[in-house]
Amino acid sequence: MLPPNDQLTLCFAHVAYRFGDRFAARNTGIRFVEVRDRAALDAAIGGCDVLVCSGLWRNDLPAVSPRLKFVQSASAGTDQYDREVFRAHGMRLASGQGVNANAVSEHAIALMLALLRRIPEARDNQAKRVWRGMMGDFAKREDEAGGKTAVVVGLGRIGGRIARLCKALGMKVVGVRQNVAGGAEGADEVHSFRDLNAVLPRADFLILACPLTDDTRGLVNAAALAALKPTAQVINVARGRVVDEPAIIAALQEGRIAGAALDVTADEPLPAESPLWAMPNVLVTPHTGGETHMYEDNVLDFMMENIARLQRGEAALVNQIV
Repeated sequence: MLPPNDQLTLCFAHVAYRFGDRFAARNTGIRFVEVRDRAALDAAIGGCDVLVCSGLWRNDLPAVSPRLKFVQSASAGTDQYDREVFRAHGMRLASGQGVNANAVSEHAIALMLALLRRIPEARDNQAKRVWRGMMGDFAKREDEAGGKTAVVVGLGRIGGRIARLCKALGMKVVGVRQNVAGGAEGADEVHSFRDLNAVLPRADFLILACPLTDDTRGLVNAAALAALKPTAQVINVARGRVVDEPAIIAALQEGRIAGAALDVTADEPLPAESPLWAMPNVLVTPHTGGETHMYEDNVLDFMMENIARLQRGEAALVNQIV
């Protein structure tokens, strides 16, 4: 399906990530081009056999590039790729699932600890040169993870590692996943999506690490938020649209939940007019949970293995989607 390496041309398409630099360091001898925007991608794609991309993908690209045979997504999420387009053009697609499992799981824990230890408040005080005194009010005092309960939604590579890290901090972990038979992945117990609202009253932290699917879109809605106790906090390192954003904004504004840490939002970048920016009980990071020094190399490892499989005529790919 793919030509040998001496006849192969790759295209790396990303607005920021440095796939070209990392690939050149491997000295494979394989030709490649690197582009940073859609105009450059349009100009280059016709001469390429393999594309590595995420946000720059358009579902009309196969029509303008008959030579393109394989797309290695640089991200775990693949909802931007129309599967029927790939099938119609005889193209293959693989995701980057797992490429950032360590990074995203650690980011989720960092967000949780930042909320517990009131790190954003401390940073704000530092900027104002304010040395806060000892705090008598429990509601305004730092807290600790041990003994708390985390409800982790999604127990794949990321969610499973979040569960194990929470356990290492002395927390109780309640896992929620679509297929309970998939296992607990380190959680103390596991429940299905349909039981989510029943377990939410136990949560000190609701941590979202599930993919965006028809089943998870809007999963954390007004009813789910109402099931949380007022001291609970929400951490989202999944996808923004797993949460009903107007509903969580209302819950935060009205004090029905204590806070949230969001690495993802319904629209990205987060619109300037969003109330989330200025809410003192909200920590926003700009979808950087998966970023790490190792990101490019991890994606390239998947890509190279999948190229080798396609060149050998094998049907199964690593993280195969189509």
